[in-house]
Amino acid sequence: MKTVLKTIIYAVLFMATSVVLQAQNHNNHNNNNDLGSWRVLGTMQATHNGDHDALEITGKHDSFRKLKIKVRNSPVNIERMLVRYEDGKPEEINTRNEIPKDGESRVIDLKGGKRKLKAIEFWYDTKGFLNGKAELTILGMK
Repeated sequence: MKTVLKTIIYAVLFMATSVVLQAQNHNNHNNNNDLGSWRVLGTMQATHNGDHDALEITGKHDSFRKLKIKVRNSPVNIERMLVRYEDGKPEEINTRNEIPKDGESRVIDLKGGKRKLKAIEFWYDTKGFLNGKAELTILGMK
């Protein structure tokens, strides 16, 4: 009788553990596909002596439908952006967006739905030499 009871308890524990592990694996799988979550595409420094920079999107050229920019250390005025897609066609985005220190841009919808990115060019000016360099982090959403 004790052996049967132990076998039932082990079976129940095994099934419960399997259910928990499957749920964790399912949640991890959903988080790894980045669908509906922001992914860092790259970071760059906006210097005081420059007014134009480009961020090359390295590695796998995933498809994205939205972009946004986070700024640290110093405010920056992004006058315009040029998004270059893997197929070679660029999209010009007139942002005229002043982003404060530790702020972020509006969400920028890319035309045509999901698009494979190759590079993003920025035309900007920074505000004041005393604030230091602005660090721009570009994020994409699938």
